[in-house]
Amino acid sequence: MLVERPASPGRARAPVSRSFYQLGVSAQSPLDPDGSAHYLRRCMGFDTLGLSAAVLEAIEESGYTTPTPIQAQAIPIILEGKDVIGASQTGTGKTAAFALPTLSKIEKMGKPQILVLEPTRELAHQVAEQFEKYGKHTGMKVALLYGGVGLGTQSEQLAAGADIVVATPGRLVDHFYRTSMRFGEIKVLILDEVDRMLDMGFLPQVRKIVNLCPWEGRQTLFFSATMPPAIQTFAQWCLTDPVSIEIARTSIPTSVTHAFYPVAMDQRDELLLELLKQTDYHSVMIFTRTRKEADQLTSLIKTTGQTKVAAMHSDINQVDRMKALAGFKAGEYEILVATDVAARGIDISNVSHVINYRVPENAEDYVHRIGRTGRAEAEGDAFTILTADELDYAKSVEIFIDQPIPRRKLEDFDYIYTALLDTTPIKSIRRKKTGGGKKRR
Repeated sequence: MLVERPASPGRARAPVSRSFYQLGVSAQSPLDPDGSAHYLRRCMGFDTLGLSAAVLEAIEESGYTTPTPIQAQAIPIILEGKDVIGASQTGTGKTAAFALPTLSKIEKMGKPQILVLEPTRELAHQVAEQFEKYGKHTGMKVALLYGGVGLGTQSEQLAAGADIVVATPGRLVDHFYRTSMRFGEIKVLILDEVDRMLDMGFLPQVRKIVNLCPWEGRQTLFFSATMPPAIQTFAQWCLTDPVSIEIARTSIPTSVTHAFYPVAMDQRDELLLELLKQTDYHSVMIFTRTRKEADQLTSLIKTTGQTKVAAMHSDINQVDRMKALAGFKAGEYEILVATDVAARGIDISNVSHVINYRVPENAEDYVHRIGRTGRAEAEGDAFTILTADELDYAKSVEIFIDQPIPRRKLEDFDYIYTALLDTTPIKSIRRKKTGGGKKRR
């Protein structure tokens, strides 16, 4: 029976917001005397942050010279050994913000010392690659644990002396019960994309894993794209006197151009195909709400003669999903049709366009989706097909990102009339009061 270990006298739980640094929002950071969002980036290079020589060598080989805002703030705090709760949108360098300092903090032991939890197999694979890239001169090995594949190879990675373990919650618990994974030497626990792990129902498993790790001397890092109240409550349970860092949570890259394309509901597919035909792209991600839509659109696009298209969603087996992702990154596929499984955290460079087949029902999902383009200040386009039944969702998106999104029409497209195409905004209709009864007093 697993019993939750209470906090020791020396590890009093503190409110998450006790220490709060902001950069790129209205509050002025204590590290930013002139209020400029680029102050840290102007004054700090990676070599000023206290990272180890082995990690700095790998950074130099990767071609990076200047840390992003979340890296500049998080790295020194993590190196000090403090717990961190970090809110940062996708494409801000969040993975390196926790990988670089944790790799600098530990020495090779041949037993798991850094444990990273990720909500999906794709994210786990991507994060493991980052640890391997930045830790290649440290001599430390990385074990990658996720479901959908056999346990054998993963058990061999653990037995070979992995110091870093990157895992999804379910598969990690499987290895615990098989006694192939031990938690006694864990020094740093990293919970990445926490809000999504909770949304996916992993809370019981995550709590079990947190309890399996040593409480004394453990550093715990929370990183998430959003910080709803439920996440802050969970953080108070497992973090100790954390420093909270929030980097422009609801802002969007200024290098991305947004547009709604209104159309009649019966012409959604036609407009999508015409949009692809008229757009000069080299890599496009199309997001759908359902797996069925992703498969149908992939087949529809192929009928136009475009063969460099692949689908990616949870019903596709893991091997084929990884092939689709790798093929899109390598340029083998020009179009990737995906559900939101690919919207959060997946690091795909040089995506020129993102197309929302439907307006996302959750405004925050819009930010996660368009985060695939305009990364690292590169230019990108985010197109969203809009029908009359999605007006409320569209308004929610505009409110959330605090800017209006222009409506556009395609040239030479034979539109079926819809009121959405009128240039004059649609006014709400108010019914006149009827009846002449006496007013109540």
